[in-house]
Amino acid sequence: MRKRGHFGRMWAAVMLAGAFAFGARADSGPVYGLRLEGFAYPWPVREFGFTSQRQTLRMAYLDVRPAQANGQVAVLLHGKNFCAGTWEETIRVLVARGYRVIAPDQIGFCKSDTPDNYQFSFEQLALNTRDLLDSLGIGKAVMIGHSTGGMLAVRYALMFPDRVTQLVMVDPLGLEDWRAKGAPYQSVDQWFVAERHKTADAIRAYEKKVYYAGEWKPAYETWVQMLAGQYRGSGAEALAWNSARLYDMIYTQPVVYEFPALRVPTVLMIGDRDITAIGADRASPEVRARLGHYPALGKEAVAAIPGAKLIEFPTLGHAPQIQDPAAFHSALLRSLR
Repeated sequence: MRKRGHFGRMWAAVMLAGAFAFGARADSGPVYGLRLEGFAYPWPVREFGFTSQRQTLRMAYLDVRPAQANGQVAVLLHGKNFCAGTWEETIRVLVARGYRVIAPDQIGFCKSDTPDNYQFSFEQLALNTRDLLDSLGIGKAVMIGHSTGGMLAVRYALMFPDRVTQLVMVDPLGLEDWRAKGAPYQSVDQWFVAERHKTADAIRAYEKKVYYAGEWKPAYETWVQMLAGQYRGSGAEALAWNSARLYDMIYTQPVVYEFPALRVPTVLMIGDRDITAIGADRASPEVRARLGHYPALGKEAVAAIPGAKLIEFPTLGHAPQIQDPAAFHSALLRSLR
């Protein structure tokens, strides 16, 4: 039997106690597998098999081609609590304009493998994305990244500038260094405990507050249940452990200091009512008050990135492409070269 090492020894007792709490709580709804089995994407899901960190891994992705191609490729990079499938409306809009769209689920997310001993870094995810595009014969592309995917898009553009025709960041994380501003560090073990006890109610409350600026529509429930359904499944423990390491990556690997080094045409799209700040919930009131001011952060970012342009949505939150697709896609199409 494979040993779980420090992780298994430390949390065996916690999981035993937690099992009773899970059995007692009221959190009904769909149940999905660790690789999001049971949750359908609008297009066929393809797989890219490759070797990384002494493991053979499967990276899921969508490859949607237009009826009349314009010769350009758009790569859509999802956020931490999002998947390739959440880009559905954006994919349809871009394909209608002639773009071939590649939307991967990064390793550790959604329908891709979630290895329990993978060293996560934005550099590694960028390399994985580069290798996927190589396998498809794609050299240059427009890189569009949302939330955590915005941080990844920046890292990709820094590593492979000759392969990026344009960089579009949508409410990216990493516009500030939360640690440097005083948000306290949380260990991977602490993240694991917090992630293990997620429910649909907790996910919904967070998304309403942060993603949709206090607004709620029935259509948003699909994405709540996408995440909650995985936590109801038999892979919940592995999912939580994976999520904990991803949060550690996001917190400890800021990209804000490297914005001046970007050398690709860049557009930053910001929902001004976004308040996302990793660690803010554990910070003192004084520190918390300094975090997550996206209107100011957006302006600071475009001032640091050579030639960057800023598009703001005054009434929208962290996910403008979902909250107001018409406004978002109109602005996106105008900004694409």
